[in-house]
Amino acid sequence: MSATNFKTENNTYRKLIGNGLTYKIPRFQRDYSWSEDEWEDLWADILGVLQAGGEPAHYMGYLVLQSQDDKSFDVIDGQQRLTTLTLIVLAVLKNLQRLILEKTQPEQNQRRMDQIRQTYIGYLDPVTLVSRTKLTLNRNNDSYFQTYLVPLGHLPQRGFRASEHALRKAFEWFEKRVREYAKHKAGDEGVSLASLVETMSDKLFFTVISVTDELNAFKVFGTLNARGVRLSSTDLLKNYLFSVLHKETDHVHEMQVLEDRWEAMVTRLGSESFPDFLRVHWISRKTFVRQAELFKTISSKITTRETVFELLRGMEEDMDTYLALTSPEASTWTPHLRAQAQKLRMFSVRQPFPLIVAGRRHLNAADFATLLEACVTISFRYNVIGSQPTNEQERVYYAAAQKLSNAEINTARQVLDALKSVYPADEAFKSAFADKIIRTTNSRNLRIVRYILCALERQLNQTEHDFDSDTFSIEHVLPQNPGVGWSAFSDEEVEAMTYRIGNMALMAKGANKDIGNAAFAVKKPVLANSGFELTRKMAEDNADWTPERIAARQKYLARLASTVWRVAQLSD
Repeated sequence: MSATNFKTENNTYRKLIGNGLTYKIPRFQRDYSWSEDEWEDLWADILGVLQAGGEPAHYMGYLVLQSQDDKSFDVIDGQQRLTTLTLIVLAVLKNLQRLILEKTQPEQNQRRMDQIRQTYIGYLDPVTLVSRTKLTLNRNNDSYFQTYLVPLGHLPQRGFRASEHALRKAFEWFEKRVREYAKHKAGDEGVSLASLVETMSDKLFFTVISVTDELNAFKVFGTLNARGVRLSSTDLLKNYLFSVLHKETDHVHEMQVLEDRWEAMVTRLGSESFPDFLRVHWISRKTFVRQAELFKTISSKITTRETVFELLRGMEEDMDTYLALTSPEASTWTPHLRAQAQKLRMFSVRQPFPLIVAGRRHLNAADFATLLEACVTISFRYNVIGSQPTNEQERVYYAAAQKLSNAEINTARQVLDALKSVYPADEAFKSAFADKIIRTTNSRNLRIVRYILCALERQLNQTEHDFDSDTFSIEHVLPQNPGVGWSAFSDEEVEAMTYRIGNMALMAKGANKDIGNAAFAVKKPVLANSGFELTRKMAEDNADWTPERIAARQKYLARLASTVWRVAQLSD
């Protein structure tokens, strides 16, 4: 991203809004949606800088703007905050209007009102009362904003959208808070009202990111999202699709259909990232693309109303599969398929998603189940145990998805053949497993160890155990905090060996608690009486517990694991 297409600076609200610049919320940006929770938070922040000895300044977060001329700006992110601050200024003007009508210093308060309006709201024609405002809202909200709120007239309440009611309620809420604030301040009420706006405008500040086009805006979103700041890249994508429709047709019905279907998908995704889903969908059908290039790619390919609705239909078709992978417990898949999806989620592996989505579209039920099981096994071998780099793996999955989508292959056997390069061979897998350390200090890793040991136990004696059961826990034979009886291990060996898979065993909850950090001689009889065969075998096979015995047991478990996590077709 060229420096000439990107600028960032910290600006106060006064500098943003009080210097002749104008701001427009894009026509198809989402409607005003703040409610009392957000109003209360913002008002508390403002009171914090108004009170004597309060905050010297308050940070309002990122504001992402798009402009070609540095005079008029589209508000790509931050519209809710800018709109609400404008409503607060209008609430102050309403209170000044009240003082004028009450004949309270009418001349001074009229001058204050005129100056604040001109500085922060814009020009109001004295004859027509038509406004030329500094802020223009989106297509659904601007008419109500300009017709009723900006002129400070009567606010009708019937026959309007929910977002228009939200604008009215926000204005009324702040008008009441501003009135209470001014009445409780000592001295001239008009001075207090004017001071509120001036102090607020000087002490509220934003980090303003200005870009020249939508592509740079999308790249900004990607950068900030990677740093934990969630911005509306989803809205940016939606706005682009709306703009394509708007260029070709002005049919309100088509716009509304797109809006309704898009919002339905966003709602269904919930906390899931829409761009993440969109990338999975795109890769499963079209071309490979990195997240940072997603908007550029889509905007170069989706250029007509036909392609807009083709994209929409495809996303709707793929969303069920995507949600079944990210939220399997809520899906309509069979229990077996849900269990496979839950394993992928536990592994935190998403690289196979495009292939699985393509497989759901093009394979029969039996072949799809085979593919999903294979993806789980490959993910366990390659990602969980092998910890191998994912870049090339992702491209292999993508290539297989493309072959499925293009009808070059159409069976699970053919798909698996395409995945051979990311299936670690038995010897490589056993070697990686024999050396694997999984630190059980976080819940995800602890769950994975429980899953591994339960699967190995099932392979040994055909007994099924729910690895999420609360009836047993993981015993670290060499304790995490060893005491007396563990002199065979140096401090370095304790650090290296405690979280080896070979050092861990399944134990009933009570028994695990009883033996605690005891020496192996104390633990051994308890291990020998366990209801888990692998745990009993540990006691039977080892007279003592040393670094060498841990390594030997883990090699044994590695051999057993190669028979559990195995795709027969790929192991030939």
